Amino acid sequence: MAGGKKNKTGTVPKDGAKPRDPEWTAGLKRLYDSVVDEPLPDAFTELLNKLDAAD
Repeated sequence: MAGGKKNKTGTVPKDGAKPRDPEWTAGLKRLYDSVVDEPLPDAFTELLNKLDAAD
């Protein structure tokens, strides 16, 4: 098992193939991307502008 990455069963694939991510990771990545892509609320933008002006 030297240098191999373990799969979800805790073993290193014998054929040298890259272990697959667990199924739930795709959903988590989609959720993260949707949050990152959301526009910044106006109130938050105004607050950041006020903080910048205070400097």
